[in-house]
Amino acid sequence: MQFKYPELLYALFLLLIPILIHLFQLRRFQKVAFTNVSFLKKVNMQTRKSSQIKKWLVLLLRLLAVAAIVIAFAEPFKASTTALNSAKETTLYIDNSFSMQANGPKGPLLNSALQELLTKIPPKATINWFTNTSSKKGASVQEVKEDFLKLGYTQKQLSAKQVLLKADGFFSKDETSDKRLIYISDFQKNEAFPKVSDRFKVDAVQLTSLLQQNIAIDSAYVVANKTGITQLKVALSAKELSKTTVSVSLYNKDILSSKIAVDFTKQNKQNITFDIDAATGFKGSISLTDTGLSYDNSLYFSINTPAKLKVLSINTANADFLQRLFATQEFEYTTQDANTLNYSLLAQQNCIILNELKNIDTSLSNALKEFSQNGGSVLIIPALDIDITSYNSLLSNLNLGSFERQLVQQKKISNIVFEHPLYSDVFEKRITNFQYPTINSFYTITSKAPTLLGFEDDKPFLLGFKNNYIATGAFNTQNSNFISSTLIVPTLYNIARQSLETPKLYYTIASSVSFGVATKLTEDEILNIKDSIVNFIPLQKVKANKVIITTNAYPKSAGTFSINKADEFIESVSYNYNRDETSGIYGDVKNWNGVTPHQNITSLFDAILKENTITDFWKWFALLALVFLIAEMLVLKFYKN
Repeated sequence: MQFKYPELLYALFLLLIPILIHLFQLRRFQKVAFTNVSFLKKVNMQTRKSSQIKKWLVLLLRLLAVAAIVIAFAEPFKASTTALNSAKETTLYIDNSFSMQANGPKGPLLNSALQELLTKIPPKATINWFTNTSSKKGASVQEVKEDFLKLGYTQKQLSAKQVLLKADGFFSKDETSDKRLIYISDFQKNEAFPKVSDRFKVDAVQLTSLLQQNIAIDSAYVVANKTGITQLKVALSAKELSKTTVSVSLYNKDILSSKIAVDFTKQNKQNITFDIDAATGFKGSISLTDTGLSYDNSLYFSINTPAKLKVLSINTANADFLQRLFATQEFEYTTQDANTLNYSLLAQQNCIILNELKNIDTSLSNALKEFSQNGGSVLIIPALDIDITSYNSLLSNLNLGSFERQLVQQKKISNIVFEHPLYSDVFEKRITNFQYPTINSFYTITSKAPTLLGFEDDKPFLLGFKNNYIATGAFNTQNSNFISSTLIVPTLYNIARQSLETPKLYYTIASSVSFGVATKLTEDEILNIKDSIVNFIPLQKVKANKVIITTNAYPKSAGTFSINKADEFIESVSYNYNRDETSGIYGDVKNWNGVTPHQNITSLFDAILKENTITDFWKWFALLALVFLIAEMLVLKFYKN
C-alpha cells in the first residue's frame, strides 16, 4: 500500500499525547474510617476495575478513530509500477498479410480484429500503429478509424524480428517511460521467435482461424508448343484431402476458354494441362472457388505474339544450316559475307553469329564489343585455321577468355550441362543413350566462362558468359557432324531466343524483375505499364533495338498489365502474389519467451486496464473512523461502571 500524501502520517505521533496523559494521570484517594468496612472495600475494588476497563476501551477507540482519519487524509492506494508511471508509450502492430483473410469465430480475422480494436481504444487516446504496409504516429481515434477502413491485405509479411525492430523505432529514448508493443497476428510461422528487447514490453494476441481446407493455384508453366498450340501445365495444392471436386477455369481476357474438374480425394497435389491457341497472344487467368484463402484462387499470365528476333550471320563458310534454322516466322534472318559486311546492320540485330571467320579485324571486334554492351548476343564459331591473335582480341572484349592452340583429335561432344538456362526446358530427363556428335579438331581455351557443352574428357566445346558464346571447334562437315545432330537446333535456337529476354508467363509482385521489350524509343519517348486502375512508369534502359524494363515496388496488385508507348500497345505482362502463406503452419505465441500472451483483444485490454488501475483506500479508512467514533459513543452510553 502506498500514500498520496505520506507526510501527513507524521500526525500519528500526536497519538502519544493522550496515551501519556492516560498513563501518568495519578489519582489520590482519601481514607475514611468506618466501623465495618470489609464489604465496602470489596465493592470499591470492583467499581474501580470496571471503570479502568471502560477508560482503556474509550482511549483505544479514540486512538483508532484519529489514526483512521489521519490515514484517510494521507490517501492510501494500491497500484503497480506501470500504473504509477505517467509517461506511457504504446505502439500497435496489426498483421494484414493474406493469411488474415481466413475466417475466425466472428468473420475474417483482420476485419474482426479491427472492429474489436475500435471498440476498446479509449476515445481520447493517441496511437502509434503500423502494419506490413503502412504506419502512423500519434494518430487520433478518428484518424485510426479512417485508416483502418482503408486497410487491405498484402502479400508482404513482416517477420517477428522485423516487427520488433520497427516497433523500437516508434518508441522514444526516454528510459523512464513505460513502453508497450501490442502485437496482433495469426503468427503464421516463417522463423523462430526472436529475443525480445528489454526496452519495451510485448503483449501478443494470437488470432485463431477456423480454416480447415484451402485449395491454391501454385504455379503455371509452358510444357510444349506444338503446331500453334501451347500446352500450359497448372500446379494446384490442397491443405487437406477433399471429398468434392474443384472446378478450375481458364479465361482469355474475360472469355471462358476451358474448365477442368480436379479431384483431391487421394492426393493433395495435382497437375492439370490446358491447350491454348496463343498464335495471336493470350491474356490468361486461371481461377477456382473454395472456402479458404481467396488470394491464391487466381493466377494471371500472358503469352504475347512472338516478336521477330533479328539474327545476322557473318560468313566465310557455308551458312545453309543457319538459313534452315532461322528462316522462320519467329526470326528475321540476314546473312552477310565477311568481306562485304555492312556495319550499319549490326546495331539493328538481336543476335550476331560469326560463322568460321579466319580473321577478325579490329573494327569488327570493336563493333561487336559495343553491340554486346548494348544487350546484343554474339555467337562465335571458329574456322579450322584461324588467326588466334585476332580472335583473342575479340574474346577478351567479350570476357570469353583466350584460345591457346589447335588440337587435331577426335572427341565426342557428350557432356551436356542440363541445368544451364539454355537447356533447362529442352530435356524432360537426363539422357544417357544419346547419339553424341563428334569433332575432329578443336582449340584449347583458357576461360572463366561456364561450359554448356563439353567433350568426354570435360574439355569445353561451347562456353557462354552472359549473352556471349564461343565454340572451340568449326561446325563444317569436314570437321564435325554437329550440324547434323539434334543438339544444334535447341542450342542455336535458344541462343538467339535468349538474346531478347521477353516477359515470362508472369512475375511475382514486389520482386525485382527485368525483361526486354522489342521496340525502339526516340529521345523523348518512354514506356509505361498500366491497367484499368494503375498507370506507372518503370525503370527502363534504352538499347539499340530494345528497351530493358525493370520493376520493383510496382505493381502492388495482381493482374495483367499492358506495356504502352504513349497510346500504342506494345505487349502484355502479368504479375501474381507469392504463395508463401498457403502453408497454414502457425507458431504458438505461448512459447515466445518474454512475451505476455492473451486469448483475445478484449482480455488484452482488460489486463492493461487492470495493470493501470489505481485502487484508493481513503474512503474505507474514513468509514472505519466513523465506526470507531460510533463505537466510542456506544461504550460511553451503555457501558456501566
